[in-house]
Amino acid sequence: MANERALTYANTLSTLIKADTVSVKGKPNKKKFHSFHKLLFSIYPNFFKTVEFTDFSGSFLCKLKGESSENPVLFMNHMDVVEASGKWKHGAFSGKIIEGKVWGRGALDNKGGLFAMLQGIEELLENGFVPKNDIYFMSSCTEETDGSGAHLIAEHLTKKNIRFSFVLDEGGMIIEEPLAGTKGKFAMVGVGEKGIVTLKFVATSNGGHSSAPQKNSPLVRLGKFMAHIENKQPFKAKLSPTVKELFKRLAKNMRSPLRLVLAHPTFFSPILKRAIPKASSSAGAMLQTTLAFTMAQGSDGDNVIPNTAYVIGNMRLCAHQGMEESMAILQKIASRYGVEIIVEEEENPPTSLTDHNGEAFKAVESVIKQTFPTVEVVPYYMVGASDCRYMADLSDNCLRFIPFVISNAQLDNIHGTNENVNIKSLPLAVDFYKNLIKGL
Repeated sequence: MANERALTYANTLSTLIKADTVSVKGKPNKKKFHSFHKLLFSIYPNFFKTVEFTDFSGSFLCKLKGESSENPVLFMNHMDVVEASGKWKHGAFSGKIIEGKVWGRGALDNKGGLFAMLQGIEELLENGFVPKNDIYFMSSCTEETDGSGAHLIAEHLTKKNIRFSFVLDEGGMIIEEPLAGTKGKFAMVGVGEKGIVTLKFVATSNGGHSSAPQKNSPLVRLGKFMAHIENKQPFKAKLSPTVKELFKRLAKNMRSPLRLVLAHPTFFSPILKRAIPKASSSAGAMLQTTLAFTMAQGSDGDNVIPNTAYVIGNMRLCAHQGMEESMAILQKIASRYGVEIIVEEEENPPTSLTDHNGEAFKAVESVIKQTFPTVEVVPYYMVGASDCRYMADLSDNCLRFIPFVISNAQLDNIHGTNENVNIKSLPLAVDFYKNLIKGL
């Protein structure tokens, strides 16, 4: 029976994967997402007949009315996916069910999460469930591009003066060994995320012919600037309460000498701030603002020294060192190399960190342990971005978690080739949402 249930779920997710919901920045296509809405209406009839449905240019918000409008909650998962270039083992949009997995773009990010959320509430409604409090469900079609869908919905909710007791969006999953030496499976629950700023670093000169190069041309100065940033790591590292709790919980499952250090992060803070970035780039990114250089432009000719050259940098701001302080650090370094900084886009500031000792986190933690008894629950600072950032002003408790047990290889396949999810993990993911919704 369990296998039959898992296979039924796999076929449903396969159907969702086959539908085209690729979003491309600057090229909105409401038609494809409205078509996807119709697919969802057919798969989850009880849900969409019961809720108040509002369309936001392809994104949608649903309100399931409860016995009370006090303390509503919001569940989020996006429907859009990134493009799928490269060579895939099975077709990127085939939704192939083979080798005990469902394959295709969106299997984990984030049609898998959307499936589990809607399947869970659909099954509850089939059995006459009525929530005690209003529950909102949303899915945007722009999470992978500009976030405009979630932004529109947040503005709508703000105008209605709605505040949520907690919000749950995509985020961490259940993984093994999040830090080398930790044993067991860990549910990584995001309690905040970094801000995002796109910067252009520009260097200029009189240009010239490559046969008679002058020193410190624009590209050379930009190269020195980038090397300085990478080698010196100028931003301030700090162990937030979230990161300290992360280390403490991981330490309980370690058998190496590092256990003692992680178990006492405040005392060993100087050591951890130096060692963690070397041990793990993702863990290190939780400690400080980061800057990654992603694009560059020089001259159009291979024998021409450019008058102007630039590089694009993607900066992720930590809560303890926001835009103003981070820019001041960069300006000081940039002036040393004759580089100008232009703010291309400031997408959002860093969010506040939800208290891992608060009721919302403990409620989600309890349901994770109920659904996955052998899993340890760990709060973490999400270094990527989600639509949840737009809800930061609507709730003091914004959490980020997807209830799938995955391998490190599956984690690496997100946004890469061969994205897939284990069939046997689908019933547990659905049960997680059912248990959480029933216990609200």
